[in-house]
Amino acid sequence: MTTIILIIEDSTDIRERTAEILELAGYIVYQASNGRQGVELAIKYVPDLILCDVMLPELDGYGVLHMLSKREETSLIPFVFITAKTELSDMREGMETDAYITKPFNDMELMHIIESRLQKSANEKRLLSQSDNQINSLFSSSSGLDALKQCFSECKVRSLKKKQVVYYEGDTANAIYLVLSGTVKTLKIAEDGRELMTAVYGPEEYFGITAMLAGKEYQETAETIEDCTLCSLPKEIVDQLVYKYSDVAERFIKILACNLLQNQEQLLQLAYYSVRKRMAELLVRLHNKNRQNKTLQFSRDNLAALAGMATETVSRVISDFKEEGLIDRIAGGIIILEPHKLQRIKN
Repeated sequence: MTTIILIIEDSTDIRERTAEILELAGYIVYQASNGRQGVELAIKYVPDLILCDVMLPELDGYGVLHMLSKREETSLIPFVFITAKTELSDMREGMETDAYITKPFNDMELMHIIESRLQKSANEKRLLSQSDNQINSLFSSSSGLDALKQCFSECKVRSLKKKQVVYYEGDTANAIYLVLSGTVKTLKIAEDGRELMTAVYGPEEYFGITAMLAGKEYQETAETIEDCTLCSLPKEIVDQLVYKYSDVAERFIKILACNLLQNQEQLLQLAYYSVRKRMAELLVRLHNKNRQNKTLQFSRDNLAALAGMATETVSRVISDFKEEGLIDRIAGGIIILEPHKLQRIKN
């Protein structure tokens, strides 16, 4: 099947030269000279990849990306920005490192970025096809949970990079999320700028439930700790399932209850535990949640935010635990060697 590429570029010379190169390589190429026309062509032809200039008349490149991301049929199209070197410092946060090419570029640079992005897209599509089996294993058999499983299996799977924001505190709570792989943290920023991590979510865990069921804004920011794949289920579908099936409501109630008990335990630890005891309890909790991974990939800053400590205190306690043979450090990660001894540390 022939690959379709859409070029959105207001410079006639660059657009036509790029189109000629790609057509010689066997691609079908469509051209647009402004952002609005580019959106229309993308919706009409649903290309396999889009090359888009950042600075465009009528609608800039970021606007094009935003509009296409809102439509289900165009939201997963690989996107490569064409930008001048002087504009690189203005590239928005969250952009992938391979998602742009700088002017002027030669034929080899162009083909390399096209092929790498198409290959990445193919890998993501394979991930989508595998997600059904992965999701099926998360649910036991019952009418409501089967319906919940079916809804998740039909939803879009998102692949997110490390430190990418899922939603911000104050955003409308319009979906719940299920982690398929990787780790997500939720956090709040104090008035003095310090970060307080409220929870960590790993594979097969939901987040965003409390705010969405309450019909309010998200009360915290959700951000990936490592590369992740997530499923999201819109509020209107969740509401229908909760009202229709008692077992779905029961599952969410249990999740909320467990989260509440965990938060209460954390508050008690902050009030009464020593820093050694708090850090030991935190490491054991993270170890129990991530048994499939031998190494906990948590930075000192993340541990400090989750434990409510200063980063320097975390460094000192972690060093003590390593000297005592309770943990080991490898390439920025932590390996728990003696979880039972950590759990028995005195306050």
